[in-house]
Amino acid sequence: MTRMYQAFREITFTARDGLRLYGRHYPAAFWDGRERRPVLCLPGLTRNGRDFNVIAEALSQHTEAPRDVYTIDYRGRGASEHAPDWRSYAVPIEMMDVIDFITITGIQGAAIIGTSRGGLIAMVMAAAQPRAMGPVVLNDIGPVIDQKGLSRIAAYVGRIPLPATWKEAGALVHDMGRRAFPRISAEEWEEVAKQWFNEHKGRPAPGYDPALSNALSVLDGPIPQLWPQFEALKRVPVMVVRGETSDILSAATVEEMRRRHHAFTSYVVPAQGHAPLLRDAETIDAIAQFLAATEASELQPRLAYG
Repeated sequence: MTRMYQAFREITFTARDGLRLYGRHYPAAFWDGRERRPVLCLPGLTRNGRDFNVIAEALSQHTEAPRDVYTIDYRGRGASEHAPDWRSYAVPIEMMDVIDFITITGIQGAAIIGTSRGGLIAMVMAAAQPRAMGPVVLNDIGPVIDQKGLSRIAAYVGRIPLPATWKEAGALVHDMGRRAFPRISAEEWEEVAKQWFNEHKGRPAPGYDPALSNALSVLDGPIPQLWPQFEALKRVPVMVVRGETSDILSAATVEEMRRRHHAFTSYVVPAQGHAPLLRDAETIDAIAQFLAATEASELQPRLAYG
């Protein structure tokens, strides 16, 4: 039976502390009689589910193996409500929000694509609720976070000026990102700007609660290494996507992750820094192949990952 394709349907749900949170469901374009694992996309620190619009549409509309894709806006980001207490902008609380989202949507065992903070949430969730998730794609994040990149992020959170027009927004994000992403065109940066900022009455609006900066200001020194949490991912296949010029995830950390994990693969996105945008066909295809391979491996347990 064939399903008519719709880009996405909106999902709202109530967190345990009463906040209204937002997500999206990109349904598979058609049903061919094969069950495929859904995908849940978890964004970065100040980001939201719109970051995954391109890859979500690509995976859900795949001509040979479409699958359902879900995204979520964490509390205080995107279309989700802001928290009255910024202290709830913390990985353990956001992880519980994600687990609740998985429960209400019925996607236990979904594959996870976690960008930056989303990958941290995935690692912590693997330790706390291992059965909630399946294979994991860590987008430019690992158990060791380079302090240089973390300091760069902390310097701009809550301090980005609000553009008056979408043209100004495109120019702003282009200026901020052109060093780390030199091959992204000005036109594409205008599309990315609509991921960064919300929209209100046709104009850019803040995309996250400025109080989020307080959650970073309490960090003093390097963040603890998360090797124990990464070890919890050993029960599922893992793919790491690393930006070639990333200042958050080093090549050395990726190699140590490979040494510690028996079902590990990695992909480097050329000429991109932190974090890869997941908009180019090559990266999306690599992720789609990984997802397909993990499903094949359930029938062939000895499949090796490169």
